[in-house]
Amino acid sequence: MSGSNICNFIKCFSLLVTLLLLATVVESSRAPFACDPRNGVTRSLRFCRASLPIHVRARDLIGRLTLQEKIRLLVNNAISVPRLGIQGYEWWSEALHGVSNVGPGTKFGGAFPGATSFPQVITTAASFNQSLWEEIGRVVSDEARAMYNGGAAGLTYWSPNVNIFRDPRWGRGQETPGEDPVLAGKYAASYVRGLQGNGAGNRLKVAACCKHYTAYDLDNWNGNDRYHFNARVSRQDLEDTYDVPFKSCVVEGKVASVMCSYNQVNGKPTCADPAILKNTIRGQWKLNGYIVSDCDSVGVLYDTQHYTKTPEEAAAETIKAGLDLDCGPFLAIYTAGAIQKGLLSEEDVNLALANTITVQMRLGMFDGEPSAQPFGNLGPRDVCTPAHQQLALEAARQGIVLLKNTGRALPLSTRRHRTVAVIGPNSDVTVTMIGNYAGVACGFTSPLQGIARYAKTFHQAGCRDVACGGNQLFGAAEMAARQADATVLVMGLDQSIEAEFRDRAGLFLPGHQQELVSRVARASRGPITLVLMCGGPVDVSFAKNDPRIGAILWVGYPGQAGGTAIADVLFGTANPGGKLPMTWYPQSYLSRVPMTNMGLRADPKRGYPGRTYRFYKGPVVFPFGHGLSYTTFAHTLAKTAPKQLTVSLTTTATSLYAPENSTISGNGIRVSHTNCNTPSSFGLHIDVKNTGDTDGTHTLLVFSTPPGKWSATKQLIGFHKVHITAGSQQTVRVDIHVCRHLSVVDSFGIRRIPMGEHTIHIGDDFKHSISLQASLEEIKS
Repeated sequence: MSGSNICNFIKCFSLLVTLLLLATVVESSRAPFACDPRNGVTRSLRFCRASLPIHVRARDLIGRLTLQEKIRLLVNNAISVPRLGIQGYEWWSEALHGVSNVGPGTKFGGAFPGATSFPQVITTAASFNQSLWEEIGRVVSDEARAMYNGGAAGLTYWSPNVNIFRDPRWGRGQETPGEDPVLAGKYAASYVRGLQGNGAGNRLKVAACCKHYTAYDLDNWNGNDRYHFNARVSRQDLEDTYDVPFKSCVVEGKVASVMCSYNQVNGKPTCADPAILKNTIRGQWKLNGYIVSDCDSVGVLYDTQHYTKTPEEAAAETIKAGLDLDCGPFLAIYTAGAIQKGLLSEEDVNLALANTITVQMRLGMFDGEPSAQPFGNLGPRDVCTPAHQQLALEAARQGIVLLKNTGRALPLSTRRHRTVAVIGPNSDVTVTMIGNYAGVACGFTSPLQGIARYAKTFHQAGCRDVACGGNQLFGAAEMAARQADATVLVMGLDQSIEAEFRDRAGLFLPGHQQELVSRVARASRGPITLVLMCGGPVDVSFAKNDPRIGAILWVGYPGQAGGTAIADVLFGTANPGGKLPMTWYPQSYLSRVPMTNMGLRADPKRGYPGRTYRFYKGPVVFPFGHGLSYTTFAHTLAKTAPKQLTVSLTTTATSLYAPENSTISGNGIRVSHTNCNTPSSFGLHIDVKNTGDTDGTHTLLVFSTPPGKWSATKQLIGFHKVHITAGSQQTVRVDIHVCRHLSVVDSFGIRRIPMGEHTIHIGDDFKHSISLQASLEEIKS
């Protein structure tokens, strides 16, 4: 080795050692939250003994705290307790689709300049891919743990948002998994499992939180805001729709936290209602964790809703209802007074603290040195890794939905379409692609940059922003379209149009966007594709019906890699397989449906059309579950399905049928009176064949319809994602469980199994269906 090479080797080796030392310092920079083994005063305390059961440790710690210390632990910015060696802790962090800096618990900078920013939830939900949702959660929690180890984040994340996307105007619909309760429930459980990990016993990787419980889906519309809104909801709709994702989150996902919402439900603030907090979440669903308020919602129910006469009463009612933690200062200020006035006992406070401290102990925060614990090795090198960024790209590809493709306008060809006009206010955006509740992305590829990797581009924004207040720039856009072999218009919305505390006034594209699309379509000499970047649905009937616009893509808010994913789909590197997770209504629908009406079922007598694909039967722009591919698929039943099912009873049939005054009449037995553990399920075997000439991923949707005398409603009961090469076939097994899949909720909020002919529909086109007859078999005690 020459002298210069030796010198270079020494320099490189020294640099490597320095970087390794720096990484070690960063990863171990977080001091132990509690129970520091170097602290001789506290390391022998009982709550620090990791070998003891957590409930024993939590009880010991609570017994050592003064009342004032306890009260200052009831809020998100919990104080330190130096005499017990416990640091302060900020509970509020967010990880809706990547580690976010929306909450004060997370800080970007230094060794953590950014984190992987996945597509907004509504886009990811369109993939209908449970394994993808869980894998995203796993990656997000890897990065969250890494940032915690580096002192840049907490371990409690108030995500996901699993509210039902009930109204197309809702500004926060983008954060949700869509309008269907089964889809939302499966998303909730999958993402939570990914976040929390599957550690041994009761351990947590990070603590997730399902929000906002319940019937919260109005922010600010027509003079009605979330702080004053009283959601009037039937027991039927609560049980059948609004509560379903939360139940799935707790029962199946084993989530560590649930957040109550700002609004009232039937006259009671959700954060002060023991029926839904203490009795339902913790009682019926067996929440193993804590209940937290939405931020300042305890103050809102006193100051804004005037639910109690005094602030002390508000503090007492929320804690006694089952609230454990207040995001905001209210409980820190007024809990002592509530105890002094006899409205609350110290034991009530102890019960709340037991739930929060238990979660911290499950996270390992009382186990001493963080680097010695599971996930203690994660650090800066585990954030924004190539694998994580590749997953963000794959998620964006899977979430893109092909809404229209007349005459196979797509995919474009690099041979025939050497030049592409890229036009529109969202054509070269970056931050817009990650939607709300996002952090600092690792990097961005805009749609323009993505397309430029495939063809020469002529770029014109056409509008100064998505509001598109004028048409002054349209001429240049038309000129670009005349010169190019193909035209791509990237239009839509952003957070100035739809966001938290900003519901939409209408469903049309904002400002002059529609005019821009139509004028460019007339001017273009090549195929035209309309790309819609938005969270909520838009009425683009004009484009759907315009023969000059060959293709329409909906990309939601596709995340940091959105531009690459859009270009890959446009040019056929990726074959779109997404399905719409919500109905796209025409603008005319809004005049019949005020946002304040929470009812889901249609009421023809009042001219009320109903909501979501399950209950609304009117015209749509695009239906729930719609999504095309560059190939075609066919379904056939591989095996003969059963014609008769048996439902076993655990008691006599007396009084089990629906009461005559129920709005759903006919024979139907309570699910609670059946033996659901007996063999009351069957499997459908469906052959899915790729009949086209392109490999593709297909989402098989399975719906059920109960006997007509019960309801004409169809309900998604399952979905399966399969990748099939051209000309090949796969057999998919669909398991149908009578109690879970064939039951309905009556007008009293009671879940029943209707007797009669049930229809199972295979595929979103309803070309394939089977009918089943359910019968009773009584088991006598």
